[in-house]
Amino acid sequence: MQNSNTSLKSNVAEILIEALPYIRRFAGMTVVIKYGGHAMVDEQLKEDFARDVSLLKFIGIHPVIVHGGGPQINSVLALMGIRSTFVRGMRMTDGPTMDVVEMVLGGKINKSIVSLLNRQGVRAVGLSGKDGGLIQAAKMQIVFQEDATKPPEIIDPGMVGQVTAIHPALLDTLTREGFIPVIAPIGVGVEGETYNINADLVACHVAMALNAGRLILMTDVDGVLDQAGHLISSIDAEQAAAMIADQRITGGMIPKIEYALEALKGGVKKVPIINGKRRHSILLELFTDKGIGTEVTLR
Repeated sequence: MQNSNTSLKSNVAEILIEALPYIRRFAGMTVVIKYGGHAMVDEQLKEDFARDVSLLKFIGIHPVIVHGGGPQINSVLALMGIRSTFVRGMRMTDGPTMDVVEMVLGGKINKSIVSLLNRQGVRAVGLSGKDGGLIQAAKMQIVFQEDATKPPEIIDPGMVGQVTAIHPALLDTLTREGFIPVIAPIGVGVEGETYNINADLVACHVAMALNAGRLILMTDVDGVLDQAGHLISSIDAEQAAAMIADQRITGGMIPKIEYALEALKGGVKKVPIINGKRRHSILLELFTDKGIGTEVTLR
């Protein structure tokens, strides 16, 4: 038993030693985390997420959370008999759907995340893009071309927005005072219109506005996979374009790659895509030599 305990303590010490240089490197850094997928509905993973984020705060990192909530929105819409359709990861959003989106994202989900974090001993504050004019938005038009021999189709997704500006003064103030901002991806137009915005897109623009050292995109897969199903640890813009063209990257991973590249062009230092279904995935990505996901790079 004593040998077993000694071995366990030795392993813990080795883990801490491996993490130390990264803790030094990241101290004082802003890390924007897009939180979504299965990690938001599994109780153990929700608890792990709150602990991981609180640890980041306690060691001097400044986490900023942007969350999604697709499954929860789907559940409420289904109860109300409202059916959703998606184009390129965007939910087609009419008036009744927008009411549900704002209620679920800005209310139930946002406050639940804030509560989880506060219970870990940190101070979190829930926001939507309407607070302090944080997320300025305009109506999005989706250009869709399924057949290259035909002209593209312009799709009106309803009350879906694209980010026109992030005003980070509120986030800077909260961070300076020791709070963790938790942001629901709801934007406001010039006439006060409310817009539903993809959470990955909001996280990208928030990270650029804050000059973040990291933008972490949590998803439900390990990252970008090769044809054999193995994780690709790093992918650049040229490789990503080729994999999208020959449909090795499809579906919801396409906009994630596009937003990651946009963030990098906007000054964000690194953008890993990680599997939020793995326990303590944020810590494993930041504080281990190899990380666990796919790092997107410009070249």
